[in-house]
Amino acid sequence: MLQNGKIKGLIFDCYKTLIDIRTDEGSWETNEKVSKWLLYQGVRIEPDRLREEYKWKVIGRLGNSGQKYPDIRIEEIFAEICAENAFREINPFWLGIEAAKVFRTSSLKKLEAYPQSLRLLDKYRNVPKCIVSNAQRVFTEQELHFLGLYDRFNFIIMSSDHRIKKPDTRLFKMALDGLKLEPWEVLSIGDTPENDIYAPQSLGINAMHIRDAWRCV
Repeated sequence: MLQNGKIKGLIFDCYKTLIDIRTDEGSWETNEKVSKWLLYQGVRIEPDRLREEYKWKVIGRLGNSGQKYPDIRIEEIFAEICAENAFREINPFWLGIEAAKVFRTSSLKKLEAYPQSLRLLDKYRNVPKCIVSNAQRVFTEQELHFLGLYDRFNFIIMSSDHRIKKPDTRLFKMALDGLKLEPWEVLSIGDTPENDIYAPQSLGINAMHIRDAWRCV
């Protein structure tokens, strides 16, 4: 994969590239669990209304962002929902963060690192690497930690931090700046052609689908 020393740095996508994940965020069961947890935090909102409030607040934030490829911070959505539905004094900022984590754990059906990707990281352990992911730091950072992936990378760029998501090429420009490499010296690896192949290629970055990369180990 790293031919003749041409490639000096790697950019990885996260989900469906490093991490195999399956969630069910829109289900009644997921929202019921969050609704019940919120009751004990001083917030009363029924599961169906929670699902609708969350959906429309996300749509509203994305629509008003002014960005072509906008992203949100999920904890801010939950903070707003909590503030509007509290029946006693709460700390919306803290509760928004914790509610986002509960929402994630309630929706999770599968979460594990791909063995093939772990072998790939082992093979190129000495090559500078970063993650560029359409992800929410509030729970993705913890998932990377407990799956043993976080410390394998020099730095991690998450869309929620910047309120823009791939295929916005600004995220890849940040990666190049962090790696301190020229585009042609870097390889992007991911599972989504629009986000992980075409977007970096438009900057002169090399790109490869994760399943092709797995064949290199």
